[in-house]
Amino acid sequence: MKKTVLIVVATILFSGSYGYSQTKSELLTHYEAFYDQMRLQGDVDGVINALTHLNILSPSQQRNDTLAYIYANDNQHLQALNIIGIEKLDSDSNLAIQVKAVSLKALNQPKRALEQFEALNSREPNAYLAYELADLKVQTGDNVGAMKHVEYGITNATDDMTYAFYERQQPYEVPLKAAFIHIKALIQYNTDKDNIDQAIATLDEALAIDPNFNLASLSKQALTSRKEAPEEKK
Repeated sequence: MKKTVLIVVATILFSGSYGYSQTKSELLTHYEAFYDQMRLQGDVDGVINALTHLNILSPSQQRNDTLAYIYANDNQHLQALNIIGIEKLDSDSNLAIQVKAVSLKALNQPKRALEQFEALNSREPNAYLAYELADLKVQTGDNVGAMKHVEYGITNATDDMTYAFYERQQPYEVPLKAAFIHIKALIQYNTDKDNIDQAIATLDEALAIDPNFNLASLSKQALTSRKEAPEEKK
């Protein structure tokens, strides 16, 4: 009787293990097909759902980074960082560093974002990264460091490179070189607030490249108003 019970239990355990393995394989196939279909349909929520299931069934760092990227690209920055963290890791892929940098900047964490952009720039320097670094360094008060990136950017930005701005209701793009010149003007003003004319002249250079550069126009208006404002009585 005992032998019979043992045989039955062993059979159940073996069958259960085999069934689970078979089910897991089928689920992987299903969610891989589901992922491809959601990508084809442009369904972001569906892609996130598929990748989440695939990651549970068969964890993958590459898939993890992709999932975080999709969250970040959909402006779900907190979710992206919950997946890959905020620490600076030498083992991170370029994609993971990019997600951390962009999401931290979007969540108004300039110092932490700067750390990630620096890491990415050390691997693959380019004009776009130089702009992000210049912008963040202005925000954190490093005008000297920011100007170095501006000079690099003005030299290396080509005519076909553009940068998007979102301060208006409708986003718009301007030549990247004009965006660098705008930051240059801000640095000049931050460095020498008594020489407003210099910063205004630099803003005029940016507007000469793109007269519809709204942010540069707003900056010029602000500096012009400050210049024309009567001095406070002592």
